[in-house]
Amino acid sequence: MHSATLAEPSRPTVADFHRVNRGGGLFSESVSQWLGAVFALGAQRLGLRPTALTIANLLLGLAASVTVVALAGRVAAGSVPAWVVGLVALLGWQIAYALDCADGQLARVTGQGSAAGARVDVLCDVAAQIALVTALGATAVAQRPTTPTWLVAVFAGTWMVNLVTSVMQAGPNAASMVTSTSLPVRVLKLVRDYGAVIFLAGLVLTFAPALTVWVIVAFTVVNGGFLLASIAFSARASLR
Repeated sequence: MHSATLAEPSRPTVADFHRVNRGGGLFSESVSQWLGAVFALGAQRLGLRPTALTIANLLLGLAASVTVVALAGRVAAGSVPAWVVGLVALLGWQIAYALDCADGQLARVTGQGSAAGARVDVLCDVAAQIALVTALGATAVAQRPTTPTWLVAVFAGTWMVNLVTSVMQAGPNAASMVTSTSLPVRVLKLVRDYGAVIFLAGLVLTFAPALTVWVIVAFTVVNGGFLLASIAFSARASLR
């Protein structure tokens, strides 16, 4: 009688985690989702649950944003080097976003997804993005005190358009205004790729914080324009 040996179940790899990513855009898929896959693999090996990565994303994102807000005035006055604070923001926001990518990958590969976990993920994303918007607004005002209050308010309001539309596109009624996946189109869509956006914001805070107000103007126009276009697109579809 031959003794049978049971093969050990194969362990997931970084590629396995990346394979189940939910996109996000050219930058996110090429950088953030791969880094997230590395974090997901490490978490799986340590026996961590997806929500642990979600909370880590929140804490790191908040820490980076609070640092920017707390030192915005000193950076504007020249008593603290801009590159120090900018680098904290650049690395903190990027790693936090990679952890945000990782929690979903870990949940899907290991079968630990749940409705409660999804809610925590969205709520933590909202909290982290509120802090990020506050950091950019505080920097803009510190660098240019004449920055209009209404501009900061509209920027804060329209910033959430990206998150809201992303959540809406995850359901069974999802629809996209631009379905092309060609490289030129994907490059144009970088203006709404969260990974690319926070990378640009981090670079500006590091090398040219005085330009932060123009970052606010640019993304207010982009997100506000996308909101209006989305309303028109959805209204047209509903009237057919």
